[in-house]
Amino acid sequence: MKIGYARTSTVEQNYSLEDQVERLGSQGCEKIFAEKVSSIQSRPEFEKCMDFAREGDAVVITKLDRFARSITDLWKHITALEEKGASLQILDLNLDTSTPNGRLQITLLGGIAQWEREMMLERQKVGIAKAREEGKYKGRVPTARRLGTEIQKLHREGMKPSQIAKELN
Repeated sequence: MKIGYARTSTVEQNYSLEDQVERLGSQGCEKIFAEKVSSIQSRPEFEKCMDFAREGDAVVITKLDRFARSITDLWKHITALEEKGASLQILDLNLDTSTPNGRLQITLLGGIAQWEREMMLERQKVGIAKAREEGKYKGRVPTARRLGTEIQKLHREGMKPSQIAKELN
């Protein structure tokens, strides 16, 4: 059975998620797990997908970065699939880990993807530091602090924290 997994990092990426689901469906995925979460958060649909995979199944994704955060994370998940007798297929790379060539390619590409991510983060840090020096970057607005007086007022009125959060967005 082909099992699809689709993920976007933010709720604003609706089209991207729909596109991934459509592509997975067109590739014959009988079951598709999809979610809108950052890769650094808990990914409940990903966990369900991994748990659902059985011997002979293939977990299908559109892009490598939808599956793993790092080379260590990548191999942890591939190993978990292999222990079940399942494999990973990546559509954009025409890659299948059930073959020797696929395993070689995933090893090389996983390392390159991690290197690329680390380089991007390094450039981002340099850019932020430069912007701070020039007074152009001050970080995000501290929303909770700005609403502190109103939060305390609602709390004194007996409203629970979850209700306050909902009330103040």
